[in-house]
Formats: sequence, C-alpha cells, structure tokens
Amino acid sequence: MALSRIATVVGGLLLSKGGRRFAGRHAGKMALATLAWELYQQHRERGAPTASTAPGAAAGTGKASPHPRRRWSGRRA
Repeated sequence: MALSRIATVVGGLLLSKGGRRFAGRHAGKMALATLAWELYQQHRERGAPTASTAPGAAAGTGKASPHPRRRWSGRRA
C-alpha cells in the first residue's frame, strides 16, 4: 500500500529536530487536517448526486422537485 502525501510530509518533519518540535506543537491541528483531508477524498470518490439521480427527482422531466421543507432563514417571527 502506498503512503499518502500527508504521511510522507509528517515523516519528513520527524527527521529533524525543528520538525519534531513543530509536530509536537501542532499535533492536534495536523491530526484534524489529516482527518478532514481523508473525508474530503472519500467524498470526492463517491461523487455528488446530480439532479437526475437525486432522490425525489421527477422522472422523465429532467427537473428536480423542490425541497420538501424550507430552510430556516434565521429570523424570528
């Protein structure tokens, strides 16, 4: 299995004293960034649904049906 680009960068950081210090200070942020990147890659691989394949799309017309409920605008009535 090939290493990801992030694993290669982190490995390179850990080879130098300054890199180890940087990695120690920013370990949590680097872990969150890695997780976000992995989730983004999974999302891209799955692909976003198009209007014709979205649930609730009108069959044969090519138009998507309106959203079943309105979004809250933030205003209080």
